[in-house]
Amino acid sequence: MEYVTAVPHPRSEAPGSARAGRMSLAVALLCGALGAAVALLATRQRWSEGTVTVAGGPYPLIAKGSDVTGVPAALAIVGLAALVAVFAVRRAGRFMVAALLALSGAGTVAAAVLGASDSSALDEKAAQASGDTSATVQALTHTAWPYVAAIGGALILLAGLLALRYGRLWPGMSGRYERGGTPRPRRKAPAAADPDRPEELWKALDRGEDPTGA
Repeated sequence: MEYVTAVPHPRSEAPGSARAGRMSLAVALLCGALGAAVALLATRQRWSEGTVTVAGGPYPLIAKGSDVTGVPAALAIVGLAALVAVFAVRRAGRFMVAALLALSGAGTVAAAVLGASDSSALDEKAAQASGDTSATVQALTHTAWPYVAAIGGALILLAGLLALRYGRLWPGMSGRYERGGTPRPRRKAPAAADPDRPEELWKALDRGEDPTGA
């Protein structure tokens, strides 16, 4: 008895690829935009706080994310720009932009995690408040906002990974070419109106022109 192996027709795989492209595109756009927004918001919040002794008493100090490090905010903006630019390029260019998007997310995560335990910003503020360059912050505590920024970076990273994996299935901004790469046929210019036609003569009279004039 002979066994016949069924070979899937190429057309049967197209709907699945199109569905995966649409789904990955929606998830990447959501993750990239949300991740950039979360990272930017987190860098504006209080990351650490402490005190320094000034005139015999404690003086409160606070440091926002932007005081600790400007890397997460900068990379979040780069990632957001790369998310938009990925639709303006194709093939190798799209791969490079998608890689930049993923690297922006990874860098945001790393910078946020490193900034979670950083005390240099508060040490600098302690030296300025006390007038003593050797003064350091006391009773140092950290908030959860650096890790919120890291979550935002992780979302950007996920968007970049999706772009690397499924970016070839995503549409581009240019509408000149069809999906198969064939240029769209150009529309023919409308034929010039014949001035001797009756309707054109009436239109000329309506405009106050003399249709019989040379």
